[in-house]
Amino acid sequence: MRDMKPMEVGAMFWAERDGLAEIKSLGVSCGQLGFFGSTALSESAVAAWKADLERENFALATVFAAYNGESYADIPTVARTVGFIPREFREEREQRTKDLSDFAARLGVGSIACHIGCVPEDAAHPDYVAVRDMVRRICDHAAKHGQNFALETGQEPAEVLLQFFKDVDRPNVRINFDPANMILYGSGEPVAALKTLAPHVVSVHCKDGDWPPKGMPGALGTERPLGSGAVGIPKFVATLREIGFQSSLNVERETENQQERIGDMRKAIAWLKELTAN
Repeated sequence: MRDMKPMEVGAMFWAERDGLAEIKSLGVSCGQLGFFGSTALSESAVAAWKADLERENFALATVFAAYNGESYADIPTVARTVGFIPREFREEREQRTKDLSDFAARLGVGSIACHIGCVPEDAAHPDYVAVRDMVRRICDHAAKHGQNFALETGQEPAEVLLQFFKDVDRPNVRINFDPANMILYGSGEPVAALKTLAPHVVSVHCKDGDWPPKGMPGALGTERPLGSGAVGIPKFVATLREIGFQSSLNVERETENQQERIGDMRKAIAWLKELTAN
């Protein structure tokens, strides 16, 4: 797999939803590949993705995990269903993440990532302790492959995530920084959070959105096409340069209309190329 250039524009895309040739036609040759919980991680899938990546000369920064049973309907639903917080799914999701690490290693990818969920701020809370220990085990598994395990931002303030990192105490626990998620969850101003978390950031999403509506407790903000939300993408990109970020800028767009999603990604990629050319 070829090396990526620092600040190279890429895309976040999903197995079973996006074809690699279609993603490359958007104007990118690198990105992050996500797997839904039901997507097979078989030897035949490894062989197929290897062949596609080699044929398209496409580089992967990260392989992402999503899990069966997750819902992002609103903040209470996220807290109840996403990541490693739901007790009834922990064993299954831990094994799935380790399997994904093995899969990524066979593709030659040095980083895996996911949302671990809304971890309690109280370090003595049983769920905090359980998730901390689960992240440690996954980090140790990923380390056997020389991989990072990146936690995606957004569901907690930057300072809370920093404390969790200290408690996990593993050299390969890292951050996939999503500036829009900080806004969508109302967890902090994204550029300030990026500066706080900078030493741990190994990958990013380029995504935009608006803050949660006032007077509606538990509501998420609204994702927007890149450049039309509250993130301030030019400032975000400039800050990535300031902190010496070395990986790709992965455009992410999540909307139910696939045609709209791909169209928004195409425009975002072209705009990001203009921003990073200066």
